Amino acid sequence: MNRRDFMQTLAIRTTAATALGLAAGCGAQQAGIAPSAEQASAQDLPDLTWDMPTSWPVALDTIYGGVETFVNTVSALTGGKFKIAPRAAGEVAPATEVLNVVQEGAFPIGHTASYYYVGKSPATAFGTTIPFGLTAQQQNAWLYEGGGLALMQSFYAEKFNVIQFPAGNTGAQMGGWFRKEINTVADLQGLKMRIPGLGGQVMAKLGVTVQALPGGEILQALQTGAIDAAEWVGPYDDEKLGLNKAAQFYYAPGWWEPSATLEVQINLDEWTALPAFYQECVKAAAHVANTTMLARYDARNNDALTRLVDGGAQLRTYSQEILDAAEKAAFELYDELAAKDADFAKIFEAWQTFRAGIYAWYAANEGRFTGYYTSKLSA
Repeated sequence: MNRRDFMQTLAIRTTAATALGLAAGCGAQQAGIAPSAEQASAQDLPDLTWDMPTSWPVALDTIYGGVETFVNTVSALTGGKFKIAPRAAGEVAPATEVLNVVQEGAFPIGHTASYYYVGKSPATAFGTTIPFGLTAQQQNAWLYEGGGLALMQSFYAEKFNVIQFPAGNTGAQMGGWFRKEINTVADLQGLKMRIPGLGGQVMAKLGVTVQALPGGEILQALQTGAIDAAEWVGPYDDEKLGLNKAAQFYYAPGWWEPSATLEVQINLDEWTALPAFYQECVKAAAHVANTTMLARYDARNNDALTRLVDGGAQLRTYSQEILDAAEKAAFELYDELAAKDADFAKIFEAWQTFRAGIYAWYAANEGRFTGYYTSKLSA
C-alpha cells in the first residue's frame, strides 16, 4: 500500500472495538475485538521481532508497564509470532527522540508522548494533551468517536511517514513540585521549571524559564538547583522518582495536562508491510494498553498521595489568579500557532468544536455529580 492509498483509508474507523474492562494478555481476544492466537498460528504468517525504543524508565512500573501490556498483548494475540522488545529511555534512543528514530526508519516502532515533539510541529501536542483541554474520558471520546484519531493519523502520515495509536493515558496530572510557594503570577517570574509541550510554552508566557528533561533526570536537576520546579505525572510516579525529596510544595491541578495520552508510533513503511492480521492485533493491543494504564494510575494515585503528604509534602492549589492568567495565555498561544501553522489550525478548529460540546454535556450531568461529592469531601 502506498502513501496515497493509506491516506484514502483513514476515513475507515479502526476495526478494533472498545477495550474497556480489558486487563491485559488475551483480553482483547476474549472480548471479540481481535482474531485468536489459534487463528494466527493456523495462517502462514511471518515470525517478526521488533525493537521498540520508549521514553520511559523501567522503574516507573505504571507508565513502562503500559508498554509491557501492549507488547505482551501483541505477542499473545499472534501466538508469539510477532514479538516486540521494549527498550527503556536512553537504552537505544534518547527519551525525547523516539518519534525521530521511528520517522527515520532506524526503529520500526516506538512508545512516547507526542507533545515531546512540538519543536517539529505544534500540532503533535494534540496527540497527548494541550493546556485546559480534555480529561482522559473526553480525550478518548474525541480520538475514537470525534474524528480526532483520523485527523492525527492523517497529519502523522503526511508529516512524519508514521502512523500512531493511543496506547496509554495517565489521567489528570498534578501541577508539579516547587521549592517555594507560588501564589501569584509575579511569583513565577524567572522560575526555572521542567515542563514539556505547550504547557511549557504557556509557562514561558507567564515568565517561567522552561526546560524539557527526561523523567530520569528531574530529581538531580531539582536537587542541584538547576531547576526550581518540575512536573512529571502524579503521586504514584512522582513518589517513585523521589521528587518529594527535593521540593516541598506539591501543586494541583495540572491545568496543562487534564489527561495525557501516550502513543505507539510505527513507521508507515513498516506498518503497510505488516500482514493485516498483525495490524489488527496492534490496534487491539493499543486499546488494551490505553485502558489498563489509566486504570492503574487511578487505582494507585490516592494511596501514594497520602504517603507523600504524611511524609511532609505540602499540598497546595494554584490560585485563581494563576489559573486565569494561564488559561488566557494558553488560548492566546493557540491563536498565534493557528495563524502560522496550517496543521495546528486544522486540528485546533475541530478539537475546539468538540471540546465545547463535550464540556457542555459534562457540565449538565457528570460535572454536577463530581461537584456534589467534592463539596462533601471538602466540607
